[in-house]
Amino acid sequence: MEYSCIQLNDLPDEILMIIFKKLDNVEVLYSLMHVNKRINKLVHDSIFTSGLHLLRYLCSGYIYPLSDSILNRFCSKILPEIGHKIRWLSLESLSVERILLSTNYPNLFGLSLYNIELETALRLLIGESSLTHIFKNQISSLLIKIAANKKLIVDMCTFLFTYIITTFTNLQYLNFDTSFLCHQRISFIKSSPTVYSSTLLIMHVKVNYLNDCLDLLDGRFNQLHTLYVTIVTGIPPALSKINNKVL
Repeated sequence: MEYSCIQLNDLPDEILMIIFKKLDNVEVLYSLMHVNKRINKLVHDSIFTSGLHLLRYLCSGYIYPLSDSILNRFCSKILPEIGHKIRWLSLESLSVERILLSTNYPNLFGLSLYNIELETALRLLIGESSLTHIFKNQISSLLIKIAANKKLIVDMCTFLFTYIITTFTNLQYLNFDTSFLCHQRISFIKSSPTVYSSTLLIMHVKVNYLNDCLDLLDGRFNQLHTLYVTIVTGIPPALSKINNKVL
């Protein structure tokens, strides 16, 4: 019996694209970019470059950074070459700064930050950092999942939530995912919210009390058409009466 060895270069572009589409985008770029001119042209297609999940999911539900070898190659070679093609990035806490600083992302509009430490989020989002221009002017969709931490200062998540709404001038979608720890939920019980947005359309958020939900629905988000809210505690003990507010 005779055997034949078929290599990638022996297959037509259409077949190669079918094969590549069945693989993870990160695997395609890491393994095939710069193999040769023909393959390189195929993997530069927007199918593989427009959205990247630069993290690892484990079956247990935990999220980890990419291995050092993969991360090094992406930050030094791949991202600088395709940064202008990337429209959405999904990142995790330990590698987020390195990835965002590795190149420019002029067309980035969506950002997912998983298992992000609150201190890291504050450092990335607050102040005149080198990343501020990206977040403030470009991002229209943001998912931020804050890592659970019992040592966090009370109200810091509320402060971050308020800052994001105020600073992201083009934000249309926000999923602000905090843990169920009491001090990590959004609450305006101590002071009335000072946040407004005329661009936000969809929001996911966890709040402590029903009053907090009502504060979000009092007209301060005048374009909001969809709100996914988890009310954890209900009515605060000291505020059993709602001041003429109706859902």
